[in-house]
Amino acid sequence: MLALTALTLSHFRSHLRADLRLDGRPVAIHGSNGAGKTNILEAVSLFSPGRGLRRASAADMARRPEELGWKLKAQLQAGRQSYEVETWSDAGKARQVKIDNKASNQIDLGQIGRVVWLIPAMDRLWIESAEGRRRFLDRIVLSFEPSHAEATLAYEKAMRERNRLLKEQVRDPAWYRVLESQMAEAGHRIHAARIKTVDQLRLAQTAAETTFPAAELELIQSDGGLPDSAEDLKEAFAEGRFRDLAAGRTLLGPHRTDLLGTYAAKGLPAKDCSTGEQKALLVSLILANARALIADGGAAPILLLDEVSAHLDVDRRTALYQEILSLGIQAWMTGTGPELFAEFHGGAQMVLVRDGDDGSEVVTQ
Repeated sequence: MLALTALTLSHFRSHLRADLRLDGRPVAIHGSNGAGKTNILEAVSLFSPGRGLRRASAADMARRPEELGWKLKAQLQAGRQSYEVETWSDAGKARQVKIDNKASNQIDLGQIGRVVWLIPAMDRLWIESAEGRRRFLDRIVLSFEPSHAEATLAYEKAMRERNRLLKEQVRDPAWYRVLESQMAEAGHRIHAARIKTVDQLRLAQTAAETTFPAAELELIQSDGGLPDSAEDLKEAFAEGRFRDLAAGRTLLGPHRTDLLGTYAAKGLPAKDCSTGEQKALLVSLILANARALIADGGAAPILLLDEVSAHLDVDRRTALYQEILSLGIQAWMTGTGPELFAEFHGGAQMVLVRDGDDGSEVVTQ
């Protein structure tokens, strides 16, 4: 089982100080709107690679008006192994990471833990830009392939440099070859990992007994498709230079991938489904992610569900909680009142967040 057994927030968002001692059960966080519930979920999301569920800068996470920097500390239990993890940002400085008191980096976090999430901003995932769907898929890919973060960073770094050359109208092929080789190698790894993940999600949905609708997934490219090998992708980058020079940016690659979803039982594109159906499809994929990881011999990821009861009726909410318990997931959930988690029947650890004299106040119940 993968779970946080302790969490401390210091000068983070609305929390001057918060200490949570946890027993591995799902965590149901309740309180009024604006009390600081989502801030706790954001803190948990930072124990994985990336900028967290809000994609905020390190400076934006500092408690105001002090803006002295912030620090998070957690005890992560991964099977029989326990890790002490810290991440922090001093005022005006980049985020840093320590694992068992040793300087580490964000990619190292992906090696010891898996965190995925659904937040209200994702409710429109199927009808908004492809960028959001790529981020959603890549977070799931990362739970299967921790090295996916490294490949993504390598690709984006090389592509930014190539785009700079394109905007400056540099035409000497020698300036492009090394960058295109790096992009091809990383891009092929990214695309292969995405394809594998989509296949794993499909199998996990097919084999599941669940009340949530299965989502058929398809990866598409706005440019018609990606080559099958890194070498072919490198040649495609070279062949596309004149077109890219005219556009001032790279027009081919995994950064142009989109994820399409279909409500399988109805044959209806996810973008045309009701708001409730779109939410149910996302929940179905998150649960499939957990099942696939377990089937692969791993542990279910830590799951963050912000305002999960929105757009879920009582029956689906009950079904979600039952699946969380049966799969052994430490899910962190938020809601305005404890009644929204009554269907856990004591199977979740309750946490109250309320306004205090000096910011958010946390009470473990």
